[in-house]
Amino acid sequence: MLSLNLAPIFNARGITKPHGFLVRNGFSPFTASRLMNNQTVVFRLEHMEKLCEILVCEPNDLLLFTPNKNKQYAPNHPLLKLTQDDSNNWSAAIAAMPFKELKEAANKIIGKDGQ
Repeated sequence: MLSLNLAPIFNARGITKPHGFLVRNGFSPFTASRLMNNQTVVFRLEHMEKLCEILVCEPNDLLLFTPNKNKQYAPNHPLLKLTQDDSNNWSAAIAAMPFKELKEAANKIIGKDGQ
């Protein structure tokens, strides 16, 4: 089953009040609530595009696939790329990183030569 998986993106972006963030970026309060509570029955492409725009991500980043236990999927089935991967707990890794390494990582990300 496919579902929305917005929490990891909001966490990675440091968005602590996602409902307000969505409303400030053009979503109605009703739609923002439905998105946040994963209660969307129909997911409009314009909403997907808007989320990708404001969260600087791609559509696959928004989706989570939970395999049906009663079905067999080929090991290389494309939907399996959308399964949850808990191995990347970025915030914990960043919080534990020594300050010097954190500065070096930041310099690499923003394109500085590390000096």
